[in-house]
Amino acid sequence: MDLLPSAHVDSFARDRLPAADRWPELRFDLDELRYPERLNCAAYLLDRAIARFGADRRCLIGASDKGTSDKGTSDKHGAPGIWTYGDLDRRSDQIAHVLTAELGVVPGNRVLVCGPNSPWTVACWFGVLKAGGVVVTVVPLLRSEEIATVAEIAQVSVALCAPGCDEQAAKAGVPAMRVVTFGGTGPEDLVERCAQAPQQEFEAVQTSQDDVAMIAFTSGTTGRPKGCLHFHRDVLAIADTFGKHVLKAGPDDVFAGSPPLGFTFGLGGLVIFPLHVGASTVLLERGSPEALLGAIAEHGVSVLFTAPTAYRAMLAMLESDKPDDDGEDESKGEGESNGDTRLRTLRRCVSAGEALPAETWRAWHAATGVKIIDGIGATELLHIFISAADDDIRPGSTGRPVPGWQAAILDADGNPVPDGEPGLLAVRGPIGCRYLADERQGTYVRHGWNYTGDTYIRDEDGYFWYQARSDDMIISSGYNIAGPEVENALLRHPSVLEAGVIGMPDPDRGQLVTAFVVLAAEVPTGEATVKELQEFVKARIAPYKYPRSVHFVPALPRTNTGKLQRFKLRDLL
Repeated sequence: MDLLPSAHVDSFARDRLPAADRWPELRFDLDELRYPERLNCAAYLLDRAIARFGADRRCLIGASDKGTSDKGTSDKHGAPGIWTYGDLDRRSDQIAHVLTAELGVVPGNRVLVCGPNSPWTVACWFGVLKAGGVVVTVVPLLRSEEIATVAEIAQVSVALCAPGCDEQAAKAGVPAMRVVTFGGTGPEDLVERCAQAPQQEFEAVQTSQDDVAMIAFTSGTTGRPKGCLHFHRDVLAIADTFGKHVLKAGPDDVFAGSPPLGFTFGLGGLVIFPLHVGASTVLLERGSPEALLGAIAEHGVSVLFTAPTAYRAMLAMLESDKPDDDGEDESKGEGESNGDTRLRTLRRCVSAGEALPAETWRAWHAATGVKIIDGIGATELLHIFISAADDDIRPGSTGRPVPGWQAAILDADGNPVPDGEPGLLAVRGPIGCRYLADERQGTYVRHGWNYTGDTYIRDEDGYFWYQARSDDMIISSGYNIAGPEVENALLRHPSVLEAGVIGMPDPDRGQLVTAFVVLAAEVPTGEATVKELQEFVKARIAPYKYPRSVHFVPALPRTNTGKLQRFKLRDLL
């Protein structure tokens, strides 16, 4: 594929794109996916919103673990507060001035951003892009060795880090990477530098639509992380596909969620989607289920992004808060499905990160009246590409291809698999996998498709049903058993809070279906409970799939987005 002339002085990212014959087929089937040749996605998002709604429109609402502040940006060190679109535009301009005039960043340089979900973290993301840089966002929980790996792969020159993150970045010991703190103290802090920076507007670098805007690193899997190269047009494409056609948010919506901005699920759901429509977003430093419920009540959140685990945890909290008596709750309004006023403003709930069990979907709908929008996305493809909303939802199914995307069930040779039979999920659309100088490109991209590594079944109506990660399929005594199906059966038992299922080596069966279960409090962990769970599973799915080995554990290993790390379950034995 021919690329447009680049605005990058530093050509590192473009030079390390995969060869053209290793790209998947790209499709731009929607009119809204045709972008101008010169495109800076950061400037586009802010300029468009300000032109439509004005600079004084509320944009970012910062919240710490101690609560949310309703003050504006008077606290120069980035304490929680409310930022307007004009505040974000001005702050990101100041950051761009500091990056270019003081820190020597030139278009194409990679700048790492590491901080909690906060207005200043968002301002750094926009400032880097306005300066023509390539932003590398990582989660605050990364340790020094992990940061060193990312910095080495991306050859990062500057790291903008919140307090705490800066210590880990400094310990990474990357000589070429200059670490600058934002939200700390002292004259070298980025926030203080911004106060002293020129107050005039920064003219955003006129990057090409196919200049690399960001490098997103894969997480939650084994092995060396893979850097995924995404263009400026890709940032807008996720808003013009899933955002426009499935989520259907509007300027009066208030967003919130738990995923970190260092992950593309959080970046899309909490920054790109709301700013694309002129909405506001609540940024929680710690997006715990309790904090989410509090934010919904305090700020009238209408659009929520989180993982199935959090929805289940919030359900448990709602259940525990119900009145003990059987009388009618006088605070319950007509038509409400529960008596909790904290949820009255919710209209859109999005789940991703792992498959959403049908039982969780039904329980949430019964408690709130809201139909969760399930979806599957990938770091390689930036955000969600299969989903369904409203009356198009079939609980337990991930949905159908998002407008602008195509999906198929193929075998390893690229041949279609008949409907109703399991195969490999393959997708293509306006965004494709482009690993940064990584030989694993040939594993993810085959036959012109992106192979996501998931096993799915497509039904005769075109709905896609998740079975397992392709490497999580258990083969026991000649049977193919999807671990998540066994997990979902276990989760239907009232005593089970969490469940993870894998195959363990077994001399007789090849693999033994092995379950790791987190039980509710006060439930005994003896053999009687094991037998009860096994019989419970046998009664709900094919008996040969039941877990022949059950281990009770206090918690399951998960990523920061709530995704179950099945490869770590073996370490619990």
